[in-house]
Amino acid sequence: MTALPATSRRAALVTGASRGIGRAIALRLAADGFDVAIGYAGNAARAEETVAAARAAGANAIAVQGDVAQAPDVARLFDAAQQAFGRLDVVVNSAGIMTLKPVAPASVDAFDQTIATNLRGAFLVLGEAAARLGQGGRIIALSTSVIARAFPGYGPYIAAKAGVEGLVRVLANELRGRGITVNAVAPGPVATDLFFEGKSEEQVAQLAKLAPLERLGTPDDIAAAVAFLAGPDGAWVNAQVLRANGGYA
Repeated sequence: MTALPATSRRAALVTGASRGIGRAIALRLAADGFDVAIGYAGNAARAEETVAAARAAGANAIAVQGDVAQAPDVARLFDAAQQAFGRLDVVVNSAGIMTLKPVAPASVDAFDQTIATNLRGAFLVLGEAAARLGQGGRIIALSTSVIARAFPGYGPYIAAKAGVEGLVRVLANELRGRGITVNAVAPGPVATDLFFEGKSEEQVAQLAKLAPLERLGTPDDIAAAVAFLAGPDGAWVNAQVLRANGGYA
């Protein structure tokens, strides 16, 4: 989609922004005064709905298709955002998949797919962001609070997200002296299509009760945490993992 004329507003790129947490993050940043590039893997219609909602909030917004596991696609996402807005200040890597499989030889295909999207994708997006952002830039990755719970079946997902948390801390040190922060937000259970997929009503109810607040998180809860890290009040937070989970872990 063709962008509106570039402005002096700050600009953000959010991957995985056609639905769920990524969409909520993109719309929160739009409401906070950012122009937003909506990265998505395959659902163009949902991505364009997010673009329309961001524009309704007053933002300049574009949708860009790309697979975060593919380096040329990631470079194209960044190129499109910078060409549309003339700048890029915040990068949020929210793209991810969740496939529940045991740690077993028969699960290796699911493991490889999860690592490709969730860890290789984070490596590529964070690395591209490090190469392109300037003073005052913010890089934010999505992790998960289920790392601390170590539930059976979450092996591939936890392995990938634990790697993401490691990358965040290393990259923050690699960017020493450049004035760029690198952090992660680790949600607990959040009411999204990704979370509900493959779970029974009983499982969902049990997971909702685990946190002391006794409810599932919402995409807006996570978007608020990301907005804090992307905004002026988050300037002194660096190399951290913010566990936005209602006390779940």
